[in-house]
Amino acid sequence: MNNKSIYDEEAYKKFAAELSRVLKGSNIKSVDLKWLEPRAKAAGIKTKYGSYGWRSAISSRIAPKTVYLGSESIRLPHPSSEQESLIANAPQELDKVLHLLRTLPIYHIRRQMGENDSYNPVCNLYVSEADLVNYRLGYMWGSTMFKPKKRPGPEFIMIHIPEEHLLRQQVLVLPEENINIALGTDYMGEDKKGFLRQAMWAADQQGMLGLHSGTKLVTIRDSNNKIKTYGVFLFGLTATGKSTWSCHQLGLDHEKGEKTEVIQDDIVFLKKDGSALGSENNFFVKTDVEKEYQEAMYNALIDKSALLENVIIKSNGEVDFLDESLTANGRAIIRRDKLKVKIKGKMVGISSKSIDLPPLEELDGLVFAFITQRNTIMSFAQELTPEQAVLAYLWGESTHSYASQPHRAGESVRIVGTDPFIIGSRANKINRFYEVIMTLVSNCPGKLKFMQYNTGGIGEIIETSEENGQKKKRLVHKVIRVPISLMAQIQRGDLRGTNHYERGILGTKEIKVCEGKNLEEYDIRKFYSEEQINHYIQDLVEGRRKFTDEIASEGLREEIMYAAERSFRIDKSKRKEKVIVPESLASEDKPYYYLESKSRPRRRGFWRSR
Repeated sequence: MNNKSIYDEEAYKKFAAELSRVLKGSNIKSVDLKWLEPRAKAAGIKTKYGSYGWRSAISSRIAPKTVYLGSESIRLPHPSSEQESLIANAPQELDKVLHLLRTLPIYHIRRQMGENDSYNPVCNLYVSEADLVNYRLGYMWGSTMFKPKKRPGPEFIMIHIPEEHLLRQQVLVLPEENINIALGTDYMGEDKKGFLRQAMWAADQQGMLGLHSGTKLVTIRDSNNKIKTYGVFLFGLTATGKSTWSCHQLGLDHEKGEKTEVIQDDIVFLKKDGSALGSENNFFVKTDVEKEYQEAMYNALIDKSALLENVIIKSNGEVDFLDESLTANGRAIIRRDKLKVKIKGKMVGISSKSIDLPPLEELDGLVFAFITQRNTIMSFAQELTPEQAVLAYLWGESTHSYASQPHRAGESVRIVGTDPFIIGSRANKINRFYEVIMTLVSNCPGKLKFMQYNTGGIGEIIETSEENGQKKKRLVHKVIRVPISLMAQIQRGDLRGTNHYERGILGTKEIKVCEGKNLEEYDIRKFYSEEQINHYIQDLVEGRRKFTDEIASEGLREEIMYAAERSFRIDKSKRKEKVIVPESLASEDKPYYYLESKSRPRRRGFWRSR
């Protein structure tokens, strides 16, 4: 199918123009949270805590059925055949949406994202109330946002019609028209991410950078016993621990003035001065939480204000947050002001007063931390250079687990910026991140730190075999998970400056001593032979190289390409060729090299392995 021929930009513009008229229909009523609350709760189940829970037929986002409609600059780079079919049929589906909006009873709730003086998208959610259980969608989503105030926009529209047939289930995104449409799914996460996806794209157009990242402030005593306050960004794919570590207290000493203040757990908008505008008032978190290790989140989950989704609620009203027999994506809206921990017998709130992270000049430093979950040879903590941090953002790595997806266990997952909601060129996002990071490093030397934390573990061995033409996987050795208490200790020590790092097998600095504790017991050579280690490194580099080449086709900066090529040298199984470095990148540590062989003429290029 010709990719260009399946898009109909005129149809999208025509739809947007007609939509503005249709949304004024008499069948559409404007409501607020107070109106929605009793109607939503009437279809819910009350827990013993006084909170309410609901179930959805669709328990996760339908990313494979999500398409971007508009000019060439915003389209999906590699749509699947199913997505191409949705794009080709979109004009007819958009006409049907207009018909349904004229026909069905629709409610409209208007809320505001952000709370600042410059960027506050006004979000208009339109939901079908043909099925009364749909009241929970507006109520839950609206509870994550703010009441609209007289602040700058822009204005966004989200249309949600769960009643569309499952055979026509889809999400249609029209970024240039500020419109998102969810059809045939009753998952509230589509509303949340629909608006946030649109907000990140619009923020990018205004010179900011939308990030799939949590933020927090940490006040801590450093190795010289001086109080320092750091801003922390926490990047991570869903279920890698972004919310957990955004809300974790890290075992700080509150009596000495140390503390963590939670700001955001999902989406922020990074500015050139290192500040980050927040998006949400409350959080939509996974509920597989244990009280012992995630105290603040647990206390918010058992508060009567929590709104639960797809969580096991027993017949007596008890809630089992760890029972995932019906779905592995239990979720809840929790209030930021209910994130509390017990200190000296009193419950103390840990949320920041503002949802915005202040600029770097007001802080002692910034930490950009990338959370991954890998189970073989990756250290629990790595200290990165600025260039390595950009590569961590580029690769956005994690892996499928044996527990959740046995058929794909051990396979790498790579998503730029750990952000599956990027609209348009992914390379543009990486280039912008590079520019912001390098400018901050240049303007504020010594005030930025870059880390990668592996919240998975080490030691996993999976054997792959073939039976009757099909690949089979067998777990030979289970992963040894990093204890949550140790990960907290590692992050605490990094902020205090008391951990010790040495250059490791992946070309980064790996943690060796954590707050005086030697981590020899987690030495990978206790679990793998040198041959196995080299195999894992080779596999990692091959995956990174392939992914980098894919993103490079969208326009990566030369500096990032060069950094990636240098990083691939950790694979010692390949013979390296010395090649020329572009003149724009020349420096004392990047000398010029030339490549000349019988098969290829002298040319410019980068380090290559063959």
